[in-house]
Amino acid sequence: MAAQSGSAAHAASDAARSEALHTLVASFLGWTLDAFDFFVLVFVLPTIAKDFHRDVADIAFTITATLAMRPVGALIFGWLADRYGRRMPLMADVILYSVFEVLSGVAPTFGWFLVFRALYGVAMGGEWGVGASIAMEAAPARWRGLLSGLLQEGYAVGYLLAAAAYFFVFPRFGWRAMFFLGGAPALLTLYIRSKVPESKSWELVRPGRGEIWNAIRRNFRRFLYIVVLMTMMNLIAHGTQDLYPTFLKLERKLDTRTVATIAIIYNLGALLGGLVFGWLSDHIGRRRAMVAAVLAGLLIVPLWIFPRSLAWLTVGAFLMQFMVQGAWGAIPAHLVELSPPAVRGLFSGLAYQLGVLFAANAAFVEAVIARHFGYGGALALVASTVLLADAMVIALGNERKGSDLDQPAGASAMR
Repeated sequence: MAAQSGSAAHAASDAARSEALHTLVASFLGWTLDAFDFFVLVFVLPTIAKDFHRDVADIAFTITATLAMRPVGALIFGWLADRYGRRMPLMADVILYSVFEVLSGVAPTFGWFLVFRALYGVAMGGEWGVGASIAMEAAPARWRGLLSGLLQEGYAVGYLLAAAAYFFVFPRFGWRAMFFLGGAPALLTLYIRSKVPESKSWELVRPGRGEIWNAIRRNFRRFLYIVVLMTMMNLIAHGTQDLYPTFLKLERKLDTRTVATIAIIYNLGALLGGLVFGWLSDHIGRRRAMVAAVLAGLLIVPLWIFPRSLAWLTVGAFLMQFMVQGAWGAIPAHLVELSPPAVRGLFSGLAYQLGVLFAANAAFVEAVIARHFGYGGALALVASTVLLADAMVIALGNERKGSDLDQPAGASAMR
């Protein structure tokens, strides 16, 4: 009997690990493909501007529109995920962002393109909170930081895939074909439906409608802090990423494939940075790891912008995204740990996307500043300012590293 009991326990453990793996893979792919759909645009801003007879700043404004609409998606899908479970809202969200990405590729005018990018923003905003919640709830606490880094760097992998599409697809088929590729993520719903179980943490809580809003009200000050934190985190991300390919193309006069190659290299740096600092956050704490990454990024700004040598410029780009996405590596674990169980999908996702909203004008502001100081001057000025400010905001916060995600947020002392 003891042998049978041990065998059953071992089988149950294997099943739990398999379910956790499928959950992490699905969440990683969901965020990767979402990021791919977003970053396709940053590589083709000048080309779309030319086709629609608009200024680059006008097309950059569609990035602002996408980012500004993301809190709407976080509110809708986060509430659904906390009220009815994580799986179905995640599948619906993936289908929607795939559809609006394809529609962006067939937009006949700038006006329609702006509308489709705004609607895509709603769908994009719903993915992170739901995906991060179900993934971190499935992850073992001792590996949460490392797996958080892996999950968040789906964002970098998405950027990497967009760079690859720019390298291989754009020269032959044009910018519209790159958006058509964004329909492929809809197939991910088949994997989620067949392999990903519902979150056990959610099943333990199953909050009612009143419990969701009461949890937000009781933790509103913490919610406001996370919004400020995510505003600064999004400013350092979009301030260093969105117009960097435009800077390379228009100011450094690099050709399409050279820009794509540099983007691939610096996104490899982003991927490695997220893993390294995510792992580090498991050992020295979320905030210390994030502050170290951000301050290192501040020191790298001159190497990132000013070299005339292609080799040194590439090194600077690699190191900048290693640090920026290194700081981001701890974010999924950090936000999910700070969020109350009854409202984890909505709390973390809405705070994240409100931060996106308040940082949504980064690319537009940089494009306007560039009219007077050039793209290099604009990027250096914005990046230096937001990296320093972000370090201060991170340092002033709290954390609950390694906390039990099935317990109320107040059950573990803040550190």
